[in-house]
Amino acid sequence: MIAKMDDSTLLEALKKYFGFDGFKGNQKPIIENVLSGKDTFVSMPTGGGKSLCYQLPALLMPGTAVIISPLISLMKNQVDAIRGYCEKDAVAHFMNSSLTKAQLELVREDLRNGKTKLLYVAPESLTKQDNIDFLRSIEVSFYAVDEAHCISEWGHDFRPEYRRIRPIINEIGAHPLIALTATATPKVQHDILKNLGMENLAVFKSSFNRPNLLYEIREKTDDVDKGIVKYILNNPHKSGIVYCMSRSKVTTFAQVLQANGIKALPYHAGLDAKERADNQDAFLQEEIDVIVATIAFGMGIDKPDIRYVIHYDMPKSLEGYYQETGRAGRDGGEGRCIAYYSPKDLEKLERFMKNKPISEQEIGKQLLAETASYARTDACRRVFLLNYFGEECDFEVCNNCDNCLNPKKKVEAKELLLNVLDVVSSLKEKFKADYVISLLKGEDSADAQSFGHDQLECFGIGKDEDEDLWQAVILQAVISGYLEKDVESYGVLKLTAKGKKYMKKPVSFKVAYGEEDSDEEDGIAESTSRGSGGAGGAVDPALFSMMKDLRKRMGQQQNVPPYVIFQDASLEAMATFYPITLEELQNIPGVGKGKAKRYGQQFLDLIKCHVQDNEIERPEDMRVRTLPDKSKVKVNIIQQIDRKVALDDIAVSNGLEFDELLDEIEAIVYSGMKINISYFVEEAMDEDHIQDIYDYFMEASSDDLAEATKELGNEYSEDEIRLIRIKFLSELAN
Repeated sequence: MIAKMDDSTLLEALKKYFGFDGFKGNQKPIIENVLSGKDTFVSMPTGGGKSLCYQLPALLMPGTAVIISPLISLMKNQVDAIRGYCEKDAVAHFMNSSLTKAQLELVREDLRNGKTKLLYVAPESLTKQDNIDFLRSIEVSFYAVDEAHCISEWGHDFRPEYRRIRPIINEIGAHPLIALTATATPKVQHDILKNLGMENLAVFKSSFNRPNLLYEIREKTDDVDKGIVKYILNNPHKSGIVYCMSRSKVTTFAQVLQANGIKALPYHAGLDAKERADNQDAFLQEEIDVIVATIAFGMGIDKPDIRYVIHYDMPKSLEGYYQETGRAGRDGGEGRCIAYYSPKDLEKLERFMKNKPISEQEIGKQLLAETASYARTDACRRVFLLNYFGEECDFEVCNNCDNCLNPKKKVEAKELLLNVLDVVSSLKEKFKADYVISLLKGEDSADAQSFGHDQLECFGIGKDEDEDLWQAVILQAVISGYLEKDVESYGVLKLTAKGKKYMKKPVSFKVAYGEEDSDEEDGIAESTSRGSGGAGGAVDPALFSMMKDLRKRMGQQQNVPPYVIFQDASLEAMATFYPITLEELQNIPGVGKGKAKRYGQQFLDLIKCHVQDNEIERPEDMRVRTLPDKSKVKVNIIQQIDRKVALDDIAVSNGLEFDELLDEIEAIVYSGMKINISYFVEEAMDEDHIQDIYDYFMEASSDDLAEATKELGNEYSEDEIRLIRIKFLSELAN
């Protein structure tokens, strides 16, 4: 604690150490509160200047500020930054597992001599008794808990070690505490304050609105790689981040970008510390343009001019999404946030939670449900995000998200809202949105029967409306304050006072639903189109139709379903880029060397003839290069299958989950290579099951997994269906 500084002295210190002429947002009152020795809670969006809130007080106060941070990369980044402002490196150090004993001793020497004003410590390092004993021997000015949301199980990056911070602080010695986070819902904030024992404190919450960020959701299709490559190539020399769900996807997609002439490197926890640090430095020093990272591993990148953040896969929570998108446009300039949404991605994340305790599963499911609602909403995405973080906003349209730039028509939904409120009330406010919709639709589920809800007057009152419309009504009702989701009860819908008042005196209530108001295309319209049935994605529908006829004839001649020869997505790409050589054909998604040789020539002849007859000028600009099929992992998998190694053992040896291994094997088979997994299938599965699934694919019009799962029923697991689909395609298509 130091005596209160007048405004001019504080501004002089700001200018001296950081070169700024004035404070930003709430920085000044936060810093004054820390200097006065009071506990402080700070909720501020990424780019708002959180770090300065503890860095400047640390430089001004006697002793050393202990900064508890979860990310080794972030520590290094911030230590480098603070050293850049000061004359001597000793002013800031970090203490974590990356240091050798000799390096750790040098850090301790600077601390003993009072040279170090900021010490960054990983929570794991803080729990070690020798570190606790050492910190008790030096003068501590205050503690700062960075990324404080890690304390809460409802936070997007829960770290059990963070739960032990308060007892350890008490053991070292009580001093003022500042907790900082960029993503705190009201529930998470409550958890932070309770766990850290912060009672007599000042709370500073900045707006979560980042008006310079453009939020956009795109449907995730088979050509997601091409879409991202095209976007990056159209934005040369701009810094960007691409987030992927798994380490293997990070590695392979970084290679895809490199193959297309894009300067990109991977970044995930599986890389050794030196490679990870080198890749981070290359990004910060603008030796590369793009970093590809896992959504599960925080980047800790403090780079102000990141112009786009692309989510190849949706994250498992909106807190994670918000924090990751927040790395774009931290300088207030352009920032585009594009996320590719597929329900299958969230289903995969839900499967990963199956072995966790029930309470963790329920929390995880609720967080995923919020993410799905955000991805599917037709309302303003910015309003949705602000509402999620407990912030009211005075606008309904932000004009800087895909839904506002391409608005859906608004339909009157007063009666629908009354129906929803009536059902929530009849259910005594004890059920979540999906069950409310189930009752509105009149679905005769086991739960409805056991609770007697199928006898309610409101049962089936909304059976004629689409589920998506009911989702939109409930979402807008939450945003408008008529309903609220009880976080403690994992998302149970509750009536608010405003909602109860509405039931007595309803007024007009409109929701965005249906087609766009305008057919005009702008820069975002093409990218946010939702789905492409038939030849929807093809430039040349006439060629697409002719190729479908050719595919059908070839299928009849060879006694295989047409989709076995080429998938619709491959035909659409052919009708867009007009390949006329085998080499060009292999650049088409889903067409490898084997498939091109076996089936390609007749299609190439047809395309060449069509191009000549219609004097078509073939596009040369967007031939996205895919990775060679014989990458190290794929070669290894093929060799192990040839040796008849069990597939689950192959997955383990290649560091893959079983479904990730199936992804790799499917890519091999779809590229046209023939492999034999019968040895594994016949041992792992019942003979009748094998034949039933095989017969299904023989008769089916497509190899769509969702369709197959629906038709075959619950008797067969998804993995079983995928295995037989691989066997089927390999034997008949390759």
